Amino acid sequence: MISFVLFSVFIILILCGAPIAVCLGVSSLVVLEHLAGTPNINMLAKSAIMGGNSFPLVAIPMFVLAGEIMQQGGLSRRIVSTAYGLVGRFKAGLAYVNVLACMFFAAISGSSPATVAAIGSTMIPEMEKHGYDKDFSAALTSAAGITGVMIPPSIPLIIYGVTANQSIGALFMAGIVPGVLFSIGFMLVSRIVLRNNLSIMKVSNNNSQKEQYQAQAQPNTKLNISIKINANTDRLAPKKGALREHSIWALIVPVIILGGIYGGIFTPTEAAGVAVIYALLISVFVYSDLKLKDLPNIFKKASLTSATVLVMVVMAAAFGRLLTLQKVPVLVANTISQFSDNPIVILLLINLMLLLVGMFMETIAAIIILTPILLPIAITLGIDPIHFGIIMTVNLAIGFCTPPLGANLFIASGIANVSIEKITVALWPFLIAMLVMLMLVSYIPSLSLFIPNLN
Repeated sequence: MISFVLFSVFIILILCGAPIAVCLGVSSLVVLEHLAGTPNINMLAKSAIMGGNSFPLVAIPMFVLAGEIMQQGGLSRRIVSTAYGLVGRFKAGLAYVNVLACMFFAAISGSSPATVAAIGSTMIPEMEKHGYDKDFSAALTSAAGITGVMIPPSIPLIIYGVTANQSIGALFMAGIVPGVLFSIGFMLVSRIVLRNNLSIMKVSNNNSQKEQYQAQAQPNTKLNISIKINANTDRLAPKKGALREHSIWALIVPVIILGGIYGGIFTPTEAAGVAVIYALLISVFVYSDLKLKDLPNIFKKASLTSATVLVMVVMAAAFGRLLTLQKVPVLVANTISQFSDNPIVILLLINLMLLLVGMFMETIAAIIILTPILLPIAITLGIDPIHFGIIMTVNLAIGFCTPPLGANLFIASGIANVSIEKITVALWPFLIAMLVMLMLVSYIPSLSLFIPNLN
C-alpha cells in the first residue's frame, strides 16, 4: 500500500509538470506524513542530509563549472578544427568530424545536451552549407551527443557511483571503450547511409547527385568556419600546426583528469577542482577568448545546473530509503524472475525496462531511483556493479534521442530549424546501431571492465 501511494503521488506530480526533485520530495513527504506516521517525518530531513553529505558529489558542480568555462572560452570551435584536421579528408568527412568533435567535447563536458549544443551549433550549419541534408545532420549530432554521458568525466556516472557506492574512478575508466565504440558505430552508419542514399546530400542545379556527393567528400573540401580570437577572424581549415595552435591545450584536459585519477595523483573530486583551475587558466590567459567580466554569468549558469542536480540527489535519498524499507527491490526481483531464470533473458528484460524509462524520465533521476532497485538484481546475476553502471548509463543515454523527452532532439531541432518528426525519421539508422552496440556492451563485460582491470 505504501509503495503504491509513493509511486502514485510521484507519477501524478510528473504528469502535472512538477520538477523531478519536487516529485521525489513531496511523494516521500506524503507517505511519511499520512501513512508511515508523523514520528517518522524526521526521516525525510535526515535522509536528505545523509544523501547530500557525500564528498564525491562535490565533483558535479566542479565538472559542470569546468565545462561551462571551456564552452564559453571557444573550445567547441577549436575542437571542430582539430577533428577536421584528423578525419575531414575522408569521404563523408564532415559526418566523421561531427562525431569525433562530439567525442572530444564529451571528454570535457560530461553532459549529452551540452555536447549537442556546443558541437551542433557549429557543425549543423556547416554541414548544411556543404550540401548535407539538415535532417541527417541534426540526427547525427543528436546521436553522437550521447557519448557525453559515457566518456569521462560523466555526470550520470558520478551519480551512479554515489548511489551504488562504487568507485567513480573505475566507472570513468569503464566508460571509455563503450564511448569510443559508439562513436565508431556512428561513423560507420554515416558512411553507409551517405553511400546508399545520395539524396541525403542536397544537389545544386549544376551538378548531378553523384558529382555533388563526390565534390563534398573529397579531401580538398574546405570547412569555412570563422572563430573570433582577439576580435580577429580565423579561417578554420586544416593547416600545419593547427593542433598546437588551436586545440592542444583543451585536449589535454581529459588526459590530466584520467591520468591523475588512474595514476593515483588525485581523486575524481580533486580532479574536478583541477579541471576548473586549468579551464580558467587556458580560457583566460592562453586562448584569451574568455574575459573576467564573463565569469559571473558562467558561475550563475553552472550554479543553476548544479543546484538542479544536487537537490534531486538529496530528495531522492528519502525516496530510495522508503523503497528499501518497503522491500521494493525484492518485489521487482521476484517479478522479473517469474518471467525467466535465465540470466541472459533477465538482463534483456532489464535493458528493455531501462530503455522505456529513458524515454519518459531524465537520466539522473532514473539512475537515482532505479539503482537501488536494479543493482541487487544485477549482483544476483553475477554482473559486476561497475559493468552494470555502464549498462544503465548507456540505456538511459539512448533516451536522449528518443521522443517524447529526448533532450538532444529538441536541441538539434532548435539549431537546425527542423521538426522533431523529421529528425526522428532520419535518426532510425543510428537508433538501430545504438541497440546493437548496447547489446555488445551488455553481454561483453570486458568492453567495460578491460581498462579498470588493468590497474
